Parts: sequence; C-alpha cells; structure tokens
Amino acid sequence: QVQLVESGGGLVQAGGSLRLSCTASGRNINRNAMGWFRQAPGKEREFVAAVHWTGRTTYYADSVKGRFTISRDTAENTGYLQMNSLKPDDTAVYYCAIGRLGSKWPPTSTGAYDDWGQGLQVTVSS
Repeated sequence: QVQLVESGGGLVQAGGSLRLSCTASGRNINRNAMGWFRQAPGKEREFVAAVHWTGRTTYYADSVKGRFTISRDTAENTGYLQMNSLKPDDTAVYYCAIGRLGSKWPPTSTGAYDDWGQGLQVTVSS
C-alpha cells in the first residue's frame, strides 16, 4: 500500500500560480505513472495530467494544456503539478494518484490508478 501526502493547495487570484506536491511512501513507485485529477463541487472527478514512469513523457487535458506542467523527482518519490495562469474554472479539489502497472498510456481514467492522495483544495478567485 502506498501512502500519498499532498501539499501546496490554497487560495490564489486569477492569473496566479500554485505548485502542488505529492510524496509517496510505503513502496517504490519508480515504475508507475503518476497523475493528477480534480473534482469540482457537483462534478465528476476529471483527469488533469499524467507523467510516464520514465519522466520523459507527459499528457494533459485540453483545459490545462499550456498552463500546467507535471513532473516527478524519482529520487524523492515525489510528483509535482505546476499551475500557472490559473482561472476560476480551475477551482476544485486536486488529487494525485499512482498509476497501475501495465496501464495503457496515457492513463486518463480513474480506473487506471490504484492509490490516491487525500485531496487538496485549490480556489481561484476572480
């Protein structure tokens, strides 16, 4: 079982930036993809971004492409989501997740992930 601890959420004005972090413990995740999802009130959890286990390939939802950057530090067992040019529509609870080994790339569905963080509130004011 992997434990995921997220940090970096909060309140920011439109146009601002936030950096989310997700640190894994309990087992090595170097061969797993990592992903970020978000869930706004009254909506389903949606895919935001994923990074391949190699760290060399990334994939983004169209809604965040060009504004968000996903990355990982294998040595630190940590993943990051840099969010720039934030909009009020980005307001949601953000979750990091560890991809299931052997899942098809890109892993954009929640079913492709086995372990989830506790969620971070990100609020963007207009």
